[in-house]
Amino acid sequence: MALSFSYPTGFSFSRSARCRRPPLRIFAASSENQILQSSIDTRKLILEVKGKLEEEHSYLPIGKNGRDDEDMILWFLKDRKFSVEEAVAKLTKAIKWRQDFGVSMLSEDSVKSLYNTGKAYVHDFLDVNGRPVLVVVASKHFPGKQDATENERLCVHLIEKALSKCPPATEEILGIFDLRGFSTDNGDLLFLKFLIDVFYYYYPKRLGQVLFVDAPFVFQPIWQLVRPLLKSYASLVRFCDAATVREEYFTQDTVPAAFKALGNRTDT
Repeated sequence: MALSFSYPTGFSFSRSARCRRPPLRIFAASSENQILQSSIDTRKLILEVKGKLEEEHSYLPIGKNGRDDEDMILWFLKDRKFSVEEAVAKLTKAIKWRQDFGVSMLSEDSVKSLYNTGKAYVHDFLDVNGRPVLVVVASKHFPGKQDATENERLCVHLIEKALSKCPPATEEILGIFDLRGFSTDNGDLLFLKFLIDVFYYYYPKRLGQVLFVDAPFVFQPIWQLVRPLLKSYASLVRFCDAATVREEYFTQDTVPAAFKALGNRTDT
């Protein structure tokens, strides 16, 4: 007769039971706790930066893009890897620049003389990654004939306009430099230096990628001079052709008219 043994009711001695993984809800709860703690820590840092700005730089304006704008504070904290002191220093400079430059006063009307040239514009549609698109047509930029200050004002106005089109949870824009037809008359190192400084100091982490489209040979010397100035931003640059812009960054319905295939192009 075979011997048998009964375990107590509800007891299982199977290998699968001994090796059973903890319920997924334990991991989910742990993850949720980490996210909650991270949010609490981030909130504390935001309030710390806000307090320092109020205490040490009370002369700075308040309101949107001011010293008490918590969204802006978080944006600069991320850029400075959550260093409070570095974020305060960079924010102080950025808020003061916005005030001195008159960013809040810029409008399409205030820059219409250059805006109407079509040298730069914010595209009506987002790219396939959900980013607003700022297009610069280099062949229409003439530093010898166009006022440098007006060029800078147009640049900042369009950056602001592009950022205002960011969908929720999107923080970056796509920059497209259309270099078709570019000549030495269009070269402008001073403006490129201004553009680099603007994104580094005042709009950090807002530029997701830059496309240099169909760059001619005469652009190469300028690129050699500009590349060291870009530092870490150099990794954002991609040289490509118009077909790449059309096929990889937009759909047939959203591609800018200037980059549509010749058979489908409808100039505006």
